[in-house]
Amino acid sequence: MDAVVLSLPFLIGLIIVALAFDFLNGLHDAANSIATIVSTRVLKASYAVAWAAFFNFIAFLFFGLHVAETVGVGIVASDVVDARVIFGALMGAIAWNLITWWGGIPSSSSHALIGGLLGAGIAKAGGVAIVWKGVIKAGSGIVVSPLTGFFLALILILIVSWLCVRISPRAVDGTFRRLQFVSASLYSLGHGGNDAQKTMGIIAVLLFSQGYLGSQFYVPFWVVIICQAMMGLGTLFGGWRIVKTMGSKITRLTPMQGFCAETGGAITLFGATYLGVPVSTTHTITGSIVGVGAARKVSAVRWNIATGILYAWIVTIPASGLIAAIVYWLSGLMP
Repeated sequence: MDAVVLSLPFLIGLIIVALAFDFLNGLHDAANSIATIVSTRVLKASYAVAWAAFFNFIAFLFFGLHVAETVGVGIVASDVVDARVIFGALMGAIAWNLITWWGGIPSSSSHALIGGLLGAGIAKAGGVAIVWKGVIKAGSGIVVSPLTGFFLALILILIVSWLCVRISPRAVDGTFRRLQFVSASLYSLGHGGNDAQKTMGIIAVLLFSQGYLGSQFYVPFWVVIICQAMMGLGTLFGGWRIVKTMGSKITRLTPMQGFCAETGGAITLFGATYLGVPVSTTHTITGSIVGVGAARKVSAVRWNIATGILYAWIVTIPASGLIAAIVYWLSGLMP
């Protein structure tokens, strides 16, 4: 694989690999959008994934491309990026996604991709490959997004519980079953808006490195559409193993709690996408679910499950980065 200029078949092949990651991202993170609405039995899983996939796809109508720009040129210096770096980054992220999907572990596709970029970039050029401003921005999202989701969901459940204190439980349950359609839609929009842009950034910087975008980095519209479509398609296939973990193993959810978790998560994702921060939708919704569970009582949260998820988050970037570096080195042995 030529590290400078790719033939058109190789370029198309690498774009297909990027789209495969996008599909797996949707598959892996389908639980983020549908776990709460499925676990509260508001929608059957088959209907829920179709609902989420639709809103994943149309997310480009509501958000700018700030996250794509951060991933494209804000993690690894654009002059370091070439086909081998992109290939290593994608394979590192895909491998880690498959490992965690098989284990039913809700790790972050976003941070697997960032880890892959860093691993392959450092393998090529060392520490000078790192764009620290972008890495710090992404790294802050690892901490801030689940905490923000946690506190927003906690505050929302407390406010809503106070407002509904004089309403019969049956009426509350019926109302929030309907409102969960709104909150799930908003969360799916946030998921599609933030996550699909990461693949957009990868494909755009690949095209830029090959001279197809001229002297200025931007994301072509056809890249936007195809990435949103692949994200939605991946969501449509669903990630059932992770749905079980997210929807019931962390804490048991009522429709009211599901609404508050999704709404708190959606607000967090909307803000992060506006600021161009590539946060983890998995981290965000997990923090929100823990928040509504903790509002009921601390013991309502299965902290051993949450702790296991935390360990997976910590390991994601170095694990995907190591795989990416190995793939980068191995790709250099190809004729």
